[in-house]
Amino acid sequence: QVQLVESGGGSVQAGGSLRLSCAASGYAIVTYFTSCMGWFRQAPGKEREGLATIRSDGSTTYADSVKGRFTISKENAKNTLYLQIDTLKPEDTGMYYCAAGLRTPGYCRILETDFTYWGQGTQVTVSS
Repeated sequence: QVQLVESGGGSVQAGGSLRLSCAASGYAIVTYFTSCMGWFRQAPGKEREGLATIRSDGSTTYADSVKGRFTISKENAKNTLYLQIDTLKPEDTGMYYCAAGLRTPGYCRILETDFTYWGQGTQVTVSS
């Protein structure tokens, strides 16, 4: 079992920055945390979309819509995943979720089906 708890969301003005965190725990966390971790977002009235993933080999993938503004990283010693969001836009508003999956690097993609465990989410609201 793996538990994921997101934090760091809030209400910010456009142009600002936020760093979201995802604390991971559970007996299987070492395996999952080092395998495949990702961030997703669900905007009001829209389906959840993938934002970024980080794999066991440290490589990352970003959705085209967030490239250059979002940075995914993790700190293995703390079992914590991060998402740095810069130059926030009103369209970045939504609930942000972290997720964990047991995947080889080639199958750690920005797809919901690649992930097994999900956090409850942290809300980000960006005003213009």
